[in-house]
Amino acid sequence: MKQKIKQLVGLLAGGVVLAAMVFFPVMQIKKQVKQEPKKFGATYMTMNNPYFIALNESIREGVEANGDILITRDPAQDQDRQNEQIKEMIDEGVTAIFLNPVDWTEVSYALELCKEAGVAVFNVDTKVYDRDMVESVIWSDNYQAGVQCARDMMKKKKKADILIMKHYNIQSTNERVQGFLDTIKGHDEYKIVEELTTTSEFEVSMEEMDRVIDKGLKFDVVLGGNDPTALGALAGLQLNHVTDKILIYGIDGSPDAKEMIKKGYLEGTSSQQPVLIGKTAVEAAYKYLQGKPIEKDIMIDVIMITEENLEEFDIDGWL
Repeated sequence: MKQKIKQLVGLLAGGVVLAAMVFFPVMQIKKQVKQEPKKFGATYMTMNNPYFIALNESIREGVEANGDILITRDPAQDQDRQNEQIKEMIDEGVTAIFLNPVDWTEVSYALELCKEAGVAVFNVDTKVYDRDMVESVIWSDNYQAGVQCARDMMKKKKKADILIMKHYNIQSTNERVQGFLDTIKGHDEYKIVEELTTTSEFEVSMEEMDRVIDKGLKFDVVLGGNDPTALGALAGLQLNHVTDKILIYGIDGSPDAKEMIKKGYLEGTSSQQPVLIGKTAVEAAYKYLQGKPIEKDIMIDVIMITEENLEEFDIDGWL
């Protein structure tokens, strides 16, 4: 009897050892698979803009907080380059891409590549033309930004000669300008003297303003499609020693713009919220990858900042 008990104990012990040999390697494999980080891609029309730096850092913070990796590319306002960079990120094995297009229609080629590769696309800030090609669009209320600038101007001036500086193929700036134009529509005392196209960058806007002044164009209000455009216009005026009182409006809510409002050089900026946009985009991406439903269209409010309410905001930070 004792001999049989010993044999049974031996068999049970052997079974435990065998089970352990099988179980623990399997658990180790599962653990290794679980720890493998996901790769995400991000590409914006340009990184020569503090707004996109803030947006990218917000996205990076969210991705890395989940133990994953963000690969960021700068196409420098070149859609062909952006399409190629997206192709490269697909080849690198990204799971999803956060996209701000250079050209809202020409980016379709890259979107087709993403669809074929099964890579999810989350469209941030500037909308693509074909929204069916992306999982979600997270964007600012750009039309309202233009409305806010126009209303502030109309409150401060009974009439105006207005210079508009915008990026011709960027849907977000087109919407801002449209909001501005619709607001002054029917008020003949507010006249558009010229609409200039730029690349929404400080240096280009400054050069454009220099040419405008050389032409002898008269205006007393400038609407910039974003803050770098407005600040570039300001720099161009200062370099040409223009001392006339000109109301300059930007759109972004950048620290530089708020500093210029504080000093009295910029009249106002309709603030986007790049930090919030980034957080919202990351949340949407992870929900989608977990198989949870997400909103197709997520609009983030804009906030008008002028000298009157500047103290309510952190001058050195972004919303």
